[in-house]
Parts: sequence; C-alpha cells; structure tokens
Amino acid sequence: MSFRVSWHNLIERLDELPEGATLRTPLSHDRFRITDVQEHRVVIQFIHSGDSQPLQQDQFETLYRRITDSEARFELDRLPPNADPYPAVWSLHPRFEIDEDAGVIVEKNGPTTTQILDAGDEPESEEKERTEPDLDVYADALLLADVLERHEVTTLEKIDTDVLVNLYTLLSDVQRNANDLRQDVSDVLLNRLHHDQPVSGPFGSVQRTTRRNRSLKPDEEVLETLEEAGIERERVLGVDRSKVDDAIEVTTLSDSDVYDIEESEYVRKAEVDEEHKETRLQGLKDQLAATEGSEAEELREEIKELENRIAELTEFKSGSQFHTNTRGGP
Repeated sequence: MSFRVSWHNLIERLDELPEGATLRTPLSHDRFRITDVQEHRVVIQFIHSGDSQPLQQDQFETLYRRITDSEARFELDRLPPNADPYPAVWSLHPRFEIDEDAGVIVEKNGPTTTQILDAGDEPESEEKERTEPDLDVYADALLLADVLERHEVTTLEKIDTDVLVNLYTLLSDVQRNANDLRQDVSDVLLNRLHHDQPVSGPFGSVQRTTRRNRSLKPDEEVLETLEEAGIERERVLGVDRSKVDDAIEVTTLSDSDVYDIEESEYVRKAEVDEEHKETRLQGLKDQLAATEGSEAEELREEIKELENRIAELTEFKSGSQFHTNTRGGP
C-alpha cells in the first residue's frame, strides 16, 4: 500500500474520532487531543500544557518510509525531539501499532491497537471525593503541616525546645518515609522510560539515566594487570583501613595513634512517640471531618485556589517545538 493511500485512510480515521478523544504519546506519555485535521497536516493540543503543535504530512511520510523500509518496524528511541506524537497518531491507522514494551511501532496485517485512552485511563475528576491513603508518609506529612501552620518556623530561634524537637522528629520521619515511597515510584517508572527520553508531568519531568559503579577486581589480578602495563606494585599499594582496625584491636594502640580525628556534634532522633502522634493525627482528622457550612466551603475554595497557584507555578512547559523546516524528520 502506498503512502498516499495510507495517508487518506488515516485522515478518514481521524475524521471519525469521537469528540474529545484523548491520545497518549508512547515515550513521554503526554496526553493530547486532535483539534484540526487538514489535507496536509494534523493539529494537536497537549492536555497539561495547552500547547498546540502542527504535525506535517511530509513528516508522517518520513515515518511511514522508516517503518516500511525497516522490516515493518521502527524503534521509537530514534525519533527526533518533539516527534513523539507522530507514531501515536499513526497508530490510529488500521495497519500500524505501537509496542511500548519493545519500544517500536510496527506494521501489521491483522487487528491492531491504538494510543487512544479508554475512559478508565483518563485522569480522575477533580470533583471525585478524595480518599486517605494508608501511607506512613501521608500521616507524618499531615502532622508536619499542622506544626508548620501553628508556629513561626521562619524564626526558629524563638520557638520553644519541645516544639523544635517535634518538628525535627516529624521532618526526619517524613524524609525517611518519603524516600522509601520515592524509591518504589522510581522502580515502577524505570520500566516505563526509554533511552533518556524525558517524561513530563504538571510538576516537572524525569528521564532514565545510567549510574556507573566501580569495584576493584581481586587484588592479585589487579596487581598483575598493572605490572604487565609497566606499573610497579609499590605505586598502588597502600594502607587498608579495615586491616588497620583489626590490627588495633590486638594491640595497645588507640585510634588517635593512627587516625587524625575531628569531632563534630549533631542532633540524632532518639525515639518517636507513636501513640502521641496517632492521637494528634486522629484529632486533625476529626477536626477536618467536623468542618461544615460556610467555613467548609471557604476552606475548599482556599485549597482549590492554592492548588491552582501551585499548578501555575510548577507547570512544566517545553520551550521548543517540532518544526519541519529546522529539524529532520523522524
């Protein structure tokens, strides 16, 4: 099938899309809608940023050629910047399908799937009642917010010691539990990111990176390798701290005889009164649940206004757009 025939088939599919149909890019998972379908281009609008982007016919043709000339498949990580929507739109064609696990778009003869999101994939409505997550970090964060609201933490020197102790304890708990949750989120995200392609959300963006850790091979192997390269053993032999510690234990030497010691003082959390935290937390929940009438309405309006301000301040917007005149095709 020629590109011209495939293009007109795609245009027909786009014209048949239900109003408000939402698609998702395969790499960055940005949600977008098709706002205009023309003979030589398709215009889309991203949900989170509101930015519009024209997708040109000649770029669709380039992607089509890449797929059909490469054993009916094309690796998505070879896409140029901002070209992520092209394969998502191509997936609406009955012969093209995206395999996100393999990171490719393929041409098939049988039934295919598209990047159109089902109703269940849509973001939850803002009107839906929020539920309390059963997470330690949520409970500690709620208690921390209460302390921050009741005390002038911008002038810590004026705060009583017991309040500072509570503040330090909660900060420590939030940090530990948030880091545990962050790691869990990271493990799931890692399976969804491809080859350093940024994935953006309303509050920022993330991308897959590689960390390189080194550990020495067995001592004798290292020494022999270096000797073969002309490096004498004496140049790399040094004092092994673990062996020094073992030696000190069977002698009358002290740490100061072999170590330069510098002491610094710091605050360490000794224990946590979980019972008191639970009592205070339940009191906050009861207080929120008992809020009714105009006071509750004002509180909801304040929260909504705050959320809107946060969204405006933290919204991630790309500064570049995909222009066919200045960049190569897919």
